[in-house]
Amino acid sequence: MPTLPDFRLETYFSRWEFAARYHLTASDAQTMSLGELLELADDDGRDRWESLTLGYTETYGLPALREAIASTYDQVSAADVLCFAGAEEGIYLAMRTLLEPGDHVVVVTPNYQAAETLPMSVCEVSGVALRPEDGWALDVDEIEARLRPTTRMVSVNFPNNPTGAVPDAETWRRLAALCDERGIALFSDEVYRGLERPPRTPLPQATDLSPTALSVNVMSKAYGLPGLRIGWIACRDRAVLDRLERAKHYTSICNSAPSEILALIALRSRQRILERNRRIVAENIPVFDAFFAKFAELFEWEPPRGGCVCFPRYLGPDGVEAMCTELVEREGVLLLPASVYRSALTPTPTDRFRIGVGRRDPGAALDRWAGWLDSRRH
Repeated sequence: MPTLPDFRLETYFSRWEFAARYHLTASDAQTMSLGELLELADDDGRDRWESLTLGYTETYGLPALREAIASTYDQVSAADVLCFAGAEEGIYLAMRTLLEPGDHVVVVTPNYQAAETLPMSVCEVSGVALRPEDGWALDVDEIEARLRPTTRMVSVNFPNNPTGAVPDAETWRRLAALCDERGIALFSDEVYRGLERPPRTPLPQATDLSPTALSVNVMSKAYGLPGLRIGWIACRDRAVLDRLERAKHYTSICNSAPSEILALIALRSRQRILERNRRIVAENIPVFDAFFAKFAELFEWEPPRGGCVCFPRYLGPDGVEAMCTELVEREGVLLLPASVYRSALTPTPTDRFRIGVGRRDPGAALDRWAGWLDSRRH
């Protein structure tokens, strides 16, 4: 296999994520302490935690955890779930295991970089860009136009990272039906599902719409528990899961036993956790509205329709790359510039940056940023 390129987002974070004082581009919802999570445990979860032994776990994942994951779907049983060490392991193994040279994939952009660089390391890939001029709309007609006889997969991410876009249900169902009609696997990254902003409601999950679709999720984003490193793929095609399970033997082999119990506790309290995190986003939106209104000549801002990240536009003459660099170097405020999300498949905006709205108390970071912008005005 060809050598993979540097993962631009992770390379940028390696430099700044823990060095910057203010992390204003976080992609996850506000996390909680171990104590807070354990307070949510039912009797079975508490017993499992207190009696836990630190041996190997099942490659597919703890049976009770898989049952809890399956309960978040309409058409999925525990046998349709395979757990991974985070979502990235699942994405990596799916792209490297299910695709072959000579295959073709369609990928929606902008995206989490692995969604395009991994399939590009295996086979031919075409891109279809969300339309920023139309609220980052998904164009199913363009996806259909890009399909080939060799197309094996269409890869999407909704709610979208970095734009916060969520297509309407009719468009989403049309895409799932198109993939089914053509015998193409719909690979759906759904890690922000559950953080939709009213009046948006969560889309049906891909694997509930199609027996061949793969739905990817994780405890990291909407649940705000990235330290657990528990993700999964749900797919009703058992042969696909069996192939991925055998591939997992070459990577993590199995998941962390403590993390599986903690994920089980969280999923059994999923409604409380998601309601908490939606409330944090809702409380933050007016704070960001006020900030961007104060600097309306410099920014075009729209809150995410779903998830806790979005992709505002920077209008300053210095350009977004310089703005993000100077802001983190001088003021310790971390944003992700557009270059992190550039694509080899489609043109992507060069005047955008990713901002996160899912962490509590963004005021101090915004005040620091505002002071810096004010000083430049004068």
